[in-house]
Amino acid sequence: MIIPLIAALLPPFLLWLYICLKDPRPEPVSQLFKAVLYGMLVSVPIVLVEAVFEAALANIGLTSATVVGTTAQAFLVAAIPEETFKLLALWLILRKNPYFDEHFDGIVYAVCVGLGFAAVENVLYVLSQEDWLSVAVARSLLAVPGHYAFAILMGYYYSLHHFVSHSDRTAALILIAPVLAHGIYDALAMSGQANPYIGGIAFLVLIYFCIRMHKFSYRKVVAQIQRDKDEENVIS
Repeated sequence: MIIPLIAALLPPFLLWLYICLKDPRPEPVSQLFKAVLYGMLVSVPIVLVEAVFEAALANIGLTSATVVGTTAQAFLVAAIPEETFKLLALWLILRKNPYFDEHFDGIVYAVCVGLGFAAVENVLYVLSQEDWLSVAVARSLLAVPGHYAFAILMGYYYSLHHFVSHSDRTAALILIAPVLAHGIYDALAMSGQANPYIGGIAFLVLIYFCIRMHKFSYRKVVAQIQRDKDEENVIS
């Protein structure tokens, strides 16, 4: 039990450590752990909402037996509920947070929330499978980094709206960007349940999509760090 648990928690921990070490002006550890805890706590309402949505889709015939069904589940059962509750957790963390004073902070806190949820999800998936090792390896390469990238998108647009642009478009992108990325990811990953031939092609597309998504996310990380450096130079 201990080794599978470590295997499930190590990938989110390493990504959490990476993003925290990227911060030129680190946030208080108590605030970081609070954000992770919030991410873990929202997994409870997420599971309940997802169960309701999945049952509703099954009642109208949208199951994993069809590509349309898997796509609907990817967005309505996974992406929308998960990213919405993660955004709620992020808002609760940042709305009166005096340490939220730099562009990069939005990404840091969003990643803490996202990886808190990813840790809970990963433990549930890994510990529920007899072949836990292959599940842990697969999720460490795709699912956990996926949540990390979705969180970067959310945090980037959250900070952009808070510090730079207060437009409705930017506000909408705080949720729309991670939902689209998450929904597309899950739709590609789940398509094999409906059709193994489509699933094989979709897996190749998924790998390409993940590479592009992570490159895009990394550019957002660099951009926010540079923004903070530029503002610091102007002030000094």
